[in-house]
Amino acid sequence: MADEKAKIVTDTTGPSSGPAPAQPEVDAQVSKQEQSAPEAPTPDKAEAPAQKEAPSKKDKAVQKSAQPGKTEKAAPSEKTEKAPKAPSPAKGAPEVKAPVQAETPAAPAEAPRPGKEEQIVYIKLSELHAFKNHPFQVRNDEEMKAMVSSVRDKGVTQPAIVRPREDGGYEIVSGHRRQKASELAGFVDMPCIVRDLTDEQAITQMVEDNTNQRENILPSERAKALKMQLEAIKHQGAKEATSGQLDPKDAGRRSNEIVAERNKMTVKQVQRYIKLNDLVPDLQKMMDAGQIKFTPAVELAYIKPKNQRYIAVAIEGQQSAPSLSQAQRMRELDQKGVLNGDVIDGIMMEDKKEVDKVILTGAELGKYFGKETTPREMKDQIIKLLDDWKGQQKEVAKPEKKAAQQEK
Repeated sequence: MADEKAKIVTDTTGPSSGPAPAQPEVDAQVSKQEQSAPEAPTPDKAEAPAQKEAPSKKDKAVQKSAQPGKTEKAAPSEKTEKAPKAPSPAKGAPEVKAPVQAETPAAPAEAPRPGKEEQIVYIKLSELHAFKNHPFQVRNDEEMKAMVSSVRDKGVTQPAIVRPREDGGYEIVSGHRRQKASELAGFVDMPCIVRDLTDEQAITQMVEDNTNQRENILPSERAKALKMQLEAIKHQGAKEATSGQLDPKDAGRRSNEIVAERNKMTVKQVQRYIKLNDLVPDLQKMMDAGQIKFTPAVELAYIKPKNQRYIAVAIEGQQSAPSLSQAQRMRELDQKGVLNGDVIDGIMMEDKKEVDKVILTGAELGKYFGKETTPREMKDQIIKLLDDWKGQQKEVAKPEKKAAQQEK
C-alpha cells in the first residue's frame, strides 16, 4: 500500500520528476475508487486525469498545487514575468522630463442671438413715446449738446430699443436721449429695433442699459431705477415660480441680492438707495444738488414727510445741511413722536462736530458784503477769491524757486 501511494505521488508531480506512467493503469485505479465512493458530484470534471487521484491528504495537497485557478501558487518557472524596470539615471545627470502637452483651448462659441432675426427700422419721432415712469431725466446740458453735434454729423449710430404700444406707436425702452438729440438735430425719424417685451423684461433692460451707458446718474435717478428693477424681478420671479420656468441660479435667492449682483453693488447699498425714494421732492433736489450728503439723506428718509418738509425749510433758511449725527438724532426724535419745527431749528443751529472749522460772524463779513447778499453768495465769492489768491501764490513761487536753484 505504501508503494502504491508513493507511486501516485510520483505520478502527480509533473514532467519535472520523470516520465509519466501509462495512462490505463491510472484510469483503472480511479475507476475502482469511483465505484466504492458515494454519489457526490465531482467539482471539476474537465481537469486533467492526473488531478483525479484518491482523496488522500497528500493527494489533496498535490491537487491544490495543480489546479489552474491557483496561478499565484504555481511553480517559479510558471510565474508571470515582470516587465523590466527602466534604468535609473546616473547621479548628477540631468533628469529628462516628458514635455508637458499644452491644453487645447476650446473653440470660440457663437454669441447668443435673439429668438428671431431683428431688423433696424426707421420710425418717426412722433410715434415714439417715453417709457412709463422713466426714472432717468433727459437734461439739456453740455453732454446733450455734444450728442446733438454727433447725431447731426454721423446720425444715430446705435439704434434705440422700442416695443409696440397697445394705443399705437412705440414705447422707448432704451434711447430717450438719442430721440431728444435727433429732434434737436432736425431729424424726423431715427433707427430703432422693435422687440416684444413684457413689462418686467422692458424695465430690466431699461435700467441696465441706462446705468451702463450714462456717465452722470443722479442719486434720485438711481434710487428710482433700482426700485423699479426690484419690483420687476419680484413680479417676474413669482410668475416663473408658478409656471416652473424659474432660473436655477436665482432659486433660493432674494430679489435684492439679484439686483445687487446685476448692478455690481452690495445688498446694503441697494437697500439704502431704494430708501431714498421716501424723501420728499425738496430734499431729493437738495441731495441731487449736493447740498445733502448721501448717508444723512438716507437717515432723513426714515422721518415722516411732514417733518421732512420742515427740515427742507430749515436747510434753505440756514443754508446749511444736517450732519450725519444731526440727521440720526432727528430720526430718533421723530420715531419717539417729539420732533417738530422748533426742535428741527434748534438742532440745525447747533455747531456741527468738525475737526477743522473756521467761523466768520455776520459782523465780520458785513464789512465786505452788502446787507442784501445771501450767505450762499458770500460763500461763493469767498471761494472764488481764495482760488484767485492761490493761483497768484503759485506764480510768485516760481521765480523764487528758480533763484534758489541758481544759488545752489
